[in-house]
Amino acid sequence: MPDWLQIVLRTMVAIVILFVLTKLLGKRQISELSLFEYITGISIGNIAAYISLDLDNLWYLGLISLVVWVTVSVGIEFVTMKNKRIRDFVDGKGTVLIKDGQLDKKSLHKERMTLDELLEQLRKKDVFRVADVEFAVMEASGELNVMLKKEYQPVTADLLGWKVSEEKPPVTVVMDGQTLQDELQAAGKNEGWLLHELKKNHMKLREVFLAQIDDNNQLIIQTTNGKIIPAPKQMKAADRIFQMTSQLEAELKQLEQSSTNESDRKKYESALKHLQIGIDGMKPKN
Repeated sequence: MPDWLQIVLRTMVAIVILFVLTKLLGKRQISELSLFEYITGISIGNIAAYISLDLDNLWYLGLISLVVWVTVSVGIEFVTMKNKRIRDFVDGKGTVLIKDGQLDKKSLHKERMTLDELLEQLRKKDVFRVADVEFAVMEASGELNVMLKKEYQPVTADLLGWKVSEEKPPVTVVMDGQTLQDELQAAGKNEGWLLHELKKNHMKLREVFLAQIDDNNQLIIQTTNGKIIPAPKQMKAADRIFQMTSQLEAELKQLEQSSTNESDRKKYESALKHLQIGIDGMKPKN
């Protein structure tokens, strides 16, 4: 057999085996890796390259090595799931870098992270002042997670004590002109309903690029030529102004409640009163 044909066949075998073994290792092997998983990934890649390119008669030993690596890796994952001490040793633990707005120099040195690198990671989280950070920890995976101080956190319905209705994610029922039967059934619909909705809009299934059923049980269609059906409604200027001022009102209320300075609290209270007078005059009429 020619050498080039041997390499082609071995490469195909290595791809199939590597795919199967990577599936066994789980999704973490293709996302955020622990130290051991990183070493395992590099080693498996090197062994797969050896199987593909080495032309001696002992290439099959590479398959044995692959199986051993994967067996050990899967075994360690099971052990770390059962024992926290071993998990901390193998995967490592998170390191607190900022607490109450104060940098921990020892932790930065331990992780060999410069201030420039820390500030870059904070900017990726939309944080530009270290003093705004309540808590920042570098996880074992190397990712930096940040919690802002309460007064700098974005306003949410929970903080304001508002009760909001549950929102369900949209269900995709058509993709590239093909009906997704399982998703359509999960949404409580059938193909007859879908075709009826398309017919109402003078469309055929092959003309649909993407179709989703939203939380209001409405079918939203994006056609192959870039149209959206039904067309998005443009918000009136008065409604938009009312929405923006209502958001500002909510933020002022939060600032007033969280303010520890009496002078600042009175300023927020005064601003709220003036804003509420303006909002009352701009409320959209039904």
